Amino acid sequence: MEKLIQLTDIAKIYMVGGTIEVPALKEVTIDIEKNEYVAIMGPSGSGKSTLMNVIGCLDTPTHGTYILNNHDVSTMKDNQLAEVRNKEIGFVFQTFNLLPRYNALDNVQLPLIYAGIPKSERVERALKVIEQVGLTDRMHHKPNEMSGGQRQRVAVARALVGDPSIILADEPTGNLDSKTSIDIMRLFSEIHRNGNTIVLVTHEEDIARYAHRIIRLRDGVVEADQINRNIRLD
Repeated sequence: MEKLIQLTDIAKIYMVGGTIEVPALKEVTIDIEKNEYVAIMGPSGSGKSTLMNVIGCLDTPTHGTYILNNHDVSTMKDNQLAEVRNKEIGFVFQTFNLLPRYNALDNVQLPLIYAGIPKSERVERALKVIEQVGLTDRMHHKPNEMSGGQRQRVAVARALVGDPSIILADEPTGNLDSKTSIDIMRLFSEIHRNGNTIVLVTHEEDIARYAHRIIRLRDGVVEADQINRNIRLD
């Protein structure tokens, strides 16, 4: 299999008060291959959010190497990272992060606008992923006219529309009830079956069980990295 993410000896140190060093990640080494479905877990303060920010090119490591899809992104400047994020990574957040004045179709098109894609192609690609997430009948509705589950489906469609290398989902069911959470996780399973690589950050064991591999962090180090033998299929 081809390695998509290669993190080698990644450390992230934050400065508090200008003098105190607080290590969030300590020499973390992880490889993730194309079409893997990985959950990253850990208690509060374990470093999972910092790791997600590094994987998502939202932050750079203090030291170590990060190779994403054969590109060394660990030393890139902010403008270079922004370009990589738009091209390589589709984000799904707990809070949906939809623009309230835009309808679903317009929200889904946003990454393509930033990428400079012509309008006719933007609309065509957006319609395709909206259909994929089962929201064709709601595409002209604004976020406040949709349920939480529908809003998250819009967010998933927006993550997919740029055909990214990775879908990076940060607590994607955190604001949803149990039934809606299952619906969204079924959608992620379907997206994975279609060939997408998914990295899911969660603190919920039930949600992590949908992934095929679970990486557990504690105190900034990898405590366990195991294949999930009990994949949840409901």
